[in-house]
Amino acid sequence: MLSLARRVVTQGRFMRDGRFQFTCSPECHYVPTTRNLDWSCSIRCFGATAANLNASPSPTANQKTPSYSYVIVGAGSAGCVLANRLSEDAHESVMLLEAGPKDMLLGSLRLSWKIHMPAALTYNLCDDKYNWYYNTLPQAHMDNRVLYWPRGRVWGGSSSLNAMVYIRGHAEDYNRWQREGAEGWDYEHCLPYFKKAQCHELGENRYRGGSGPLHVSRGKTNHPLHKAFIEAGQQAGYPFTDDMNGYQQEGLGWMDMTVYKGKRWSTASAYLRPVLGRPNLKTEVRCLTTKILFDGNRAVGVEYTQNGEKKRVFADKEVILSGGAINSPQLLMLSGVGNADDLKQLDIPVVQHLPGVGSNLQDHLELYIQQQCTQPITLYKAQKPFHMVKIGLEWLTVFTGYGATAHLESGGFIRSRPHVSHPDIQFHFLPSQVIDHGRVASKIEAYQVHVGPMRSTSIGWLKLKSANPLDHPILQPNYLSTDIDVLEFRECVKLSREIFTQKAFDAFRGPEVLPGSQVQSDADIDAFVRRKADSAYHPSCTCKMGSPSDPMAVVDSSTRLLGVERLRVVDASIMPSIVSGNLNAPTIMMAGEGR
Repeated sequence: MLSLARRVVTQGRFMRDGRFQFTCSPECHYVPTTRNLDWSCSIRCFGATAANLNASPSPTANQKTPSYSYVIVGAGSAGCVLANRLSEDAHESVMLLEAGPKDMLLGSLRLSWKIHMPAALTYNLCDDKYNWYYNTLPQAHMDNRVLYWPRGRVWGGSSSLNAMVYIRGHAEDYNRWQREGAEGWDYEHCLPYFKKAQCHELGENRYRGGSGPLHVSRGKTNHPLHKAFIEAGQQAGYPFTDDMNGYQQEGLGWMDMTVYKGKRWSTASAYLRPVLGRPNLKTEVRCLTTKILFDGNRAVGVEYTQNGEKKRVFADKEVILSGGAINSPQLLMLSGVGNADDLKQLDIPVVQHLPGVGSNLQDHLELYIQQQCTQPITLYKAQKPFHMVKIGLEWLTVFTGYGATAHLESGGFIRSRPHVSHPDIQFHFLPSQVIDHGRVASKIEAYQVHVGPMRSTSIGWLKLKSANPLDHPILQPNYLSTDIDVLEFRECVKLSREIFTQKAFDAFRGPEVLPGSQVQSDADIDAFVRRKADSAYHPSCTCKMGSPSDPMAVVDSSTRLLGVERLRVVDASIMPSIVSGNLNAPTIMMAGEGR
């Protein structure tokens, strides 16, 4: 049984004159018994000339600077959830800042089809309109290749760019978090918040939610290659799982997707746009947050630029960073929170020495195993201009057809070796060929499986390139820097090939495209991995949550920044270690958890 949480019946609100007024509410909300709602009960009414702030005065110093209960930086997967949740209380005010634009042009889904049409997901990987378009340092263990990292810069963040796969990870990931110092983040405590967020089309059960704002569905194409992949997995000895987010993650089966009525269901769709009418919620777009403002070690607001103008906004209660695993540590370091030696080298005044900021960088690396298809049933023809127009028109009119899915409708989780405690390899199957993140058109009728290890032992870091907020940080994931990671990738290739050789694929199997029949020895496979593996777009863990006694922890178990007051980080950066699966669902859970 899941532990019951305590009932909170006493509420309050901060008055503009600094008083705190308590009220009693007949409503209740549930939080884990370990939760510590240590909100500050002090308030200041700030002007632009507030003393002791670590930034030069605003160009509009003679004007009143706006102040809100909460200032949230980043309207991504976590920020949209937080904006919704914190503005539920009409007595609180919330400012949500986003560096990118809104996710709809002139309020129209159809005019913004590159975001909202599920099949169009690769379009936004090809330019920087909604995308930070990061690149890593050359990777020493990957033939010195520079790897591309797309990250969302738009309402919804990466949930407006991703492949819409809804995977929570394994229960043991969260139990591991608890052991790593994230008190109260074990699976027993997290499951209710996964369920609270979710509205699964198959209905509520012990593991699924049925009434949350985040719509989750299964694929509708009934494609024969998806069926062949699942059947081939069983022929290879793996179980069928009817819910990778339920009782049994292990096995192959049908993927859950954040698609609703044929449209991408990002956190902007689920959480933000439905509450834009709340008078206590204010949003700003195309504004780059450049600095957290401190009064001593207390965060009091942020500074940002918008339309070439420097602006400030103050937080009466807290500043919350939800920029993601790259932007949140970058902003902390720009503001003087990080490794003191690194900050001093860039002449950034140190507010708090926290060497863990930007450290512990983790990601999922993956590659494609591709097989030519002997029947013309893949998505190859669908990518030809005539068929693209036809598919697009159907989606634009009735939101159905091949445009209404991301086509990653099947997949699974297996173990690389018998002694592994829980699955450490993930599959995403696609009845098509992808080249260079979709930035190069398919060449042939082919199908592929995306495969990679889930718990890499290669740990990286990110650092500031300069004190200029416009400069992307230096990204060093250190991919394939351990022997075990090389071994696991070798197994990924071998086990994927084994599935593709099963009888279920006999009617479809042509020559192997990648790695290619010439790649057989361990040395050849390792060379192929170095040459072709790429990021699965899951950077995380750069502001790790942990015990205050952990010298590399950045936030405590209530997401509060260590050594600093009134500042939290809530996004994938605070994961103590990466989960065994995609990151969007866990990030939404963390933001909705309510600490």
